[in-house]
Amino acid sequence: MTSASVVGGSGFTGGEVLRLLAGHPEFEIAQTTSREYANKTVGSVHPNLRGLDLRFVAPDGLESVDVLFVCTPHGVTMEHIEAYRDLAGTVVDLSADFRLPDAALYDTWYDGHVAPEHLADAEYALPELNRENLEGADLIASGGCNATSTILGLKPLVDADILTPDDRVVVDVKVGSSEGGAGGGAASSHPERSGVVRPYAPTSHRHEAEIEAYLGLQVSFTVHAVDMVRGSAATCHVYPETMPETKDLWGAYRETYDGEPFVRLVAGGGGVYRYPEPKAVAGSNYAEVGFERDERNDRIVAFSAIDNMMKGSAGQAIHAANVALGFEERAGLDFSGLHPVGSP
Repeated sequence: MTSASVVGGSGFTGGEVLRLLAGHPEFEIAQTTSREYANKTVGSVHPNLRGLDLRFVAPDGLESVDVLFVCTPHGVTMEHIEAYRDLAGTVVDLSADFRLPDAALYDTWYDGHVAPEHLADAEYALPELNRENLEGADLIASGGCNATSTILGLKPLVDADILTPDDRVVVDVKVGSSEGGAGGGAASSHPERSGVVRPYAPTSHRHEAEIEAYLGLQVSFTVHAVDMVRGSAATCHVYPETMPETKDLWGAYRETYDGEPFVRLVAGGGGVYRYPEPKAVAGSNYAEVGFERDERNDRIVAFSAIDNMMKGSAGQAIHAANVALGFEERAGLDFSGLHPVGSP
């Protein structure tokens, strides 16, 4: 068994990583840390994990393991990265600290970077984008949930040269309240969040930097907070120089995602769930992608939907670790979701 510990296990993302590790055939959980809940049981914070015989330890009690999953707010991992890398052969960071490829981007989009010498070692965790480079990686950076949903929706168009850096792209993302984390503040409280469709990042969302860095596109990007707990749904309006035929779009999406274990193509058809939506993937590591062709306006509408806590965070991290360590890619991630189910 491969030993694994979770830094910041009391948060929503940390709890999801613990849940996945507990059901993983290759991992054995060693420790999980929490400043606030040190010595308390994991089940006292995450009720779905009451059967897990594990207590939180203080951060200074962390011991060496094979793999360390770091689930802390932005800015923490970069401050402790040398200690984390000394403690584990593989570090998987679920914050934004190592997602971007160079320090200049952190100066532009964040508040700079205190450990830029480690950026060159980091590999972006999304296997559908970066699988070959993940094999054997020892520093893995899980992608942002809104960037992940957008990248998955647009990547086939980029791969097929339907979408180029000169084309106009407008992206609107709807995201659930869990994106704010366990300490999300007043805006994430139920009375304030319930029933809303609230623009909270009309321009200059930080996840734009990931999309531009890894797809080579400049996008006009807006995020709305909506009344769901889990989910990130991206609607991407693409205006290509040359409008492709419908068959070419089908070919592009199939070419990119045929053989991908966690991507489902949902584009029109019959039934209630005709296009990707978060409710259909809640709790799972699956992504749904699809498209619609608007010939009248020379527009392609690309859709994608993920569970922001899974494909957009913990599930992506486990998937990337599976690839890095040579495990079966689906290990620990085979839950297919529920139907019917209430609000994600």
